[in-house]
Amino acid sequence: MNSLEFDDMTIIDGRKIKKEILAEVKKGISALPLTPVFCDVMVGDDAVSLQYIDIKAKTARSVGIDFMHATYPETISTEELVLEIKKLNEVEHMCGLIVQLPLPAHIDRQSVLDAINPDIDVDCLSTYNQKQFYENHAVLSFPTALACMEIIDRLNVDVSEKNIVVMGQGMLVGKPVTHLLRMRGLHIETIIETTANKEALLQQADILITAIGQGKFITNHMVKKGGIIIDAGTSELTGSIVGDVDLDSVRSVSSIVSPTPGGVGPVTVAMLFRNVLLVAQKN
Repeated sequence: MNSLEFDDMTIIDGRKIKKEILAEVKKGISALPLTPVFCDVMVGDDAVSLQYIDIKAKTARSVGIDFMHATYPETISTEELVLEIKKLNEVEHMCGLIVQLPLPAHIDRQSVLDAINPDIDVDCLSTYNQKQFYENHAVLSFPTALACMEIIDRLNVDVSEKNIVVMGQGMLVGKPVTHLLRMRGLHIETIIETTANKEALLQQADILITAIGQGKFITNHMVKKGGIIIDAGTSELTGSIVGDVDLDSVRSVSSIVSPTPGGVGPVTVAMLFRNVLLVAQKN
């Protein structure tokens, strides 16, 4: 298991897992008769989004993938952006096209995402690819959900009899990771805002996957002694990126934690480029 020790708690080292996965991706890319192209579409100039794009650019180039950064002014209309994406679909050797979210409020997000050719929709956010995913016909899956599954698989823990709880049922993480777990025949409980017995479910969770985007919401009195936590939440708190879990609080209770930052995030980037490799191999 890729991890660090933190008092009596083991912390999953997502950066090390990312490095191992990307080594496999690089090997696969080098065996191709073409150089795949990956494009990140951005509207506006949000500083945080630019940081994420820079990470993806460096990662793509490190494994032999050509990186394109397509930028558009915040004033662009939905119709204009859809036309631009349709042009990008046709770029030679395009094997991955994503749109940096969030988009400005005046843009119809789903119309834009649906303009991406499903064959190169490596974020799995088009209506078509989401339908394929939930009908178990998908070639591509949601990178963050895949990252959570990868971390679970590296725990060296038999999860077949574990109480698994997924907190949050958002489009990017909670809902798809719940589906992936159920596809394996595992019993999953989910928590959303209206769930009546949240506290009981949390304290029974042998494995808790949280993706609610509420900074340091999960503390020691909410979780099971010896439980495992995979923190897929991201939010900004006092100028810093934090997860749903208060790491200092749970360290005396939890046995293993995948933290934010440094846990699910780096593995998500690796899974994104594994998807790009899958597209390139298929083409």
